[in-house]
Amino acid sequence: MTTVATGIAPRDHIDFCKTKSGVMSWVWTLDHKRIGLLYFFGIMLFFIVAMGLGLLIRGELYNANDAVVGVTAQGDEITRGAFLPGTDEAGIETDARNWYNKILTLHGVIMIFLVVIPAVPAVFGNFFLPIMIGAEDVAFPRLNLMSWYCYVVGAVVALLSVGLGGVDTGWTFYAPYSTQTTNVILPLTAAFILGWSSILTGINFIVTIHQLRDKNIKWFEMPLFCWALYASSWIQVLATPVVGITLIMLILEKILGVGIFDPSKGGDPVLYQHMFWIYSHPAVYIMILPPMGVISEIIPTFSRKTIFGYHFIAFSSMAIALIGSLVWAHHMFTSTMADEARVIFSFLTFLVAVPSAVKVFNWLSTMYKGSVSLEPPMIFALIFIILFSIGGFSGLVNGSLSTDVHIHDTAFVVGHFHYVMFGGGLVAFFAGLLYWFPKMFGRMYNNTVIYWCAALFFFGFNTLYGTMKWLGIQGMPRRYADYVEEFQSLNRMATMGSWFMVGGLLIMFGHLFWAMRKGRTAPDNPWGGATLEWTTKTPPPLLNFEGPVEVKRGAYEYPEEVEK
Repeated sequence: MTTVATGIAPRDHIDFCKTKSGVMSWVWTLDHKRIGLLYFFGIMLFFIVAMGLGLLIRGELYNANDAVVGVTAQGDEITRGAFLPGTDEAGIETDARNWYNKILTLHGVIMIFLVVIPAVPAVFGNFFLPIMIGAEDVAFPRLNLMSWYCYVVGAVVALLSVGLGGVDTGWTFYAPYSTQTTNVILPLTAAFILGWSSILTGINFIVTIHQLRDKNIKWFEMPLFCWALYASSWIQVLATPVVGITLIMLILEKILGVGIFDPSKGGDPVLYQHMFWIYSHPAVYIMILPPMGVISEIIPTFSRKTIFGYHFIAFSSMAIALIGSLVWAHHMFTSTMADEARVIFSFLTFLVAVPSAVKVFNWLSTMYKGSVSLEPPMIFALIFIILFSIGGFSGLVNGSLSTDVHIHDTAFVVGHFHYVMFGGGLVAFFAGLLYWFPKMFGRMYNNTVIYWCAALFFFGFNTLYGTMKWLGIQGMPRRYADYVEEFQSLNRMATMGSWFMVGGLLIMFGHLFWAMRKGRTAPDNPWGGATLEWTTKTPPPLLNFEGPVEVKRGAYEYPEEVEK
C-alpha cells in the first residue's frame, strides 16, 4: 500500500526514521502515532496551565470585596472594570486592562484554541484513524508534521503576548474592545496560525479516509469515530478560512487604521460578530463531534453489544456538521438583527438538537439489555452523557428568544458553555484517554484511583458550573471581577466546587503519568474491543500492522453476539 500524492511511501518511514535518533527522531518524525503523542503532551501541558488560570479567576470571585487579581488601586479607592475603559462614581479612571481581564482572556484562548479544538482530533485522530481503517499512515505525513509545528508556533506567539502585558479583550476578540486595546495583534496572529494547523489536519483526515481505507472496509463499515472525524474535518476545512480572513481584517484595521469593525472609524462591530461566529459556532461541533465519536466507540465495547442505529449515528454526525454551520447568529439575539432572522436562527438552533439527541438515545439503547461493564472509560462515558445532556437542555434556553434576552451575558451562559465544551468535549477526551491508554503506552492504570478521581470531578464540576447557572438566572453578569454581596454565598460554593474538580483531575493525571512508566504491562486487547486497533500489537508497530490487515468482523460485532 502506498500513500497518495505524498512523495513518500509508508514503508519508507522505516528508512527515514532509522536515520534519526533521540530527540531528533521526534522532531522530524513522520509517524502519525508519534505526532499524536506530541499533541497529547502539549495539550496536557496547556490544559494544566489553563486550569491554574481558572483557579485564579474563581479565587477572585470567592469574595465580593476582597481582591486576588484584576484590580487597580488609586489611593484608598479600588476600582474594578469589565472590558471597556470608563470612570467610577468618583470620576477615577478605571484600568480596563487589569489582570483579571487578562487572565480571563488567556484562560479562554488556551482552553479553546490550544486544548478543546485540537484535543480529540489531533491526539486520538492522529494516533488511531489510520489504524482503524487499516492504513499504514495518514495520506500526507509531512503535512501532518507541519500541522504540529503550526500548533507549536501558534502557542508560542500566543504566550508571547503575555510577556508584553497581556490582552484584555476576551477570547472572542470582540470589536470595539480589540480595536481600542493594545497588544492584540500577537494573539490574533496566534489564532490565525492555529487555524492553519486545524485546516491541515482536516485535509489529511478527509483524504486518508477516502484514499487509504482498506478495500474490505466499506463506508458504512467504518468505526463511528472515523465518521465523526470525517464530519468535523469538513467543518475545519470549510469554516476555518472564514475566521482566518476575519482575524486578518482585524489586524489590518489595527495596523493601517482603516474602519472595518471600529464604529469610531465608520466600521461595524456587529459585522465582526457575524464573521466570527460563522466559524466559531461550527467550531463548537469541531470540539464536540470527535468526542461523540469517542463515546460511540466506548459504549458498545463495554456493553458487549453492536452499536444501536449505526446508520443513524453516522448520518447524525453529518447532519450536525451541516445544520450546525447555519445557526451562528443565535449568539447575537440581543444585537441588531431583524425579528424574522431571530426566529429563523432560533428554529435552526432547536433543529440541530435533533441529531444530537439521536446519538444520546442510540447510546442508551446500546446499553439497554447489554452486559454493561463499568470500567473507568465507561464511567467517564456515562459522565459525558449526563453533563452533555444538561448542557444541551440549557442550550435550548439560550436558543429561545424570550429566555435568551434574560440570561444573555450572564453567568448562566458561562455555565452552559462549560457543560457542553468541558463536560462534553474534554470529559470525552478523558474517556478516550482511559480507553486507549493501554494501546498507546502499553501499560495499565489502577481502576480504583480513577474511580475516586471521577467521583471528585463529577461532584466538583456540577457544584461549580451548576451554581453558575443559578447565579446567571438570578442576574449575575459574566466577565466581572466583582459583584453585589447577595451573590457571595453561591460564588463561594462555585469556587469550592472548582477545588474538588481540579483536585480530582490532578490526581488522575499524576496517576496516569506514573502508570506510563510503572503500570503493569497491558495486553493487546484489554477491553475486548472489536475495532482494528485492538488487533495489532501494543504499542502498535511503526507501520501499524505486522502483516496484511484482516477484517474478520464488522466494526461492532462482538464474539458473544456471534455465538448467540
